[in-house]
Amino acid sequence: MSNSHFTFKEFKVFQEKAAFKVGTDAVLLGASAAVAGKKRILDVGSGTGLITLMLAQRCDAEIVSIEPDKDSYIQTVENVEQSGWKNRITVLNTDLQTFNYNERKFDLIVTNPPYFSNSLKNPDPRKSSARHNDSLTSADLLTGINRLLDEKGLFQIILPYVEGTVFIAEAQQFGFYCCNILKIRPLPTSEIRRLILTFSGERKPAKEKFLTIERGPRHDFTEEYRNLTKDFYLKF
Repeated sequence: MSNSHFTFKEFKVFQEKAAFKVGTDAVLLGASAAVAGKKRILDVGSGTGLITLMLAQRCDAEIVSIEPDKDSYIQTVENVEQSGWKNRITVLNTDLQTFNYNERKFDLIVTNPPYFSNSLKNPDPRKSSARHNDSLTSADLLTGINRLLDEKGLFQIILPYVEGTVFIAEAQQFGFYCCNILKIRPLPTSEIRRLILTFSGERKPAKEKFLTIERGPRHDFTEEYRNLTKDFYLKF
């Protein structure tokens, strides 16, 4: 059974109601997202609200967090309310396809999306929806980004390696070009397991970086991973 909550350096995340629990993918995206200079940020599919809270800790931007699952939405609201940044975070119970925010567009959009399309589904429909893309396809996501992202804004997403390489090609059909790739592997000897991809409307060669999480033994974290997450994890 998973922990009912996680304590980070500046906030707590309760997760008993959320379909999508706290995980390394969210921490990686929250810690590495390009928040510098951003004024309005959208978090698509908040889950527990972890990424939203990490972004709020890292910058002074106004943040809108959307979550279609009702219980996960309630969980995000509860976690935001007990944080120190609730006055500049708006949480909405809606999906991306129907989300209509009548303010100006966002200069950063981030998401840790459902991405499994052909694998065995969890019998719990909420958990299945949180990890499979039936309810948010790549086309749905990119259509929403195209509608909501400022023309000079950035869009960032974390995906498994195979899905990420496919997504880069799909994004080009919507006028988004990958400008940065963070390639993540669990161990020095492992294959790349995750990609954090940054997209903009400007076509230019993508810059690549690598991140290894552990040196070898369990919980023997690399210096680069410690440096990335030290503002959040109590153990660092």
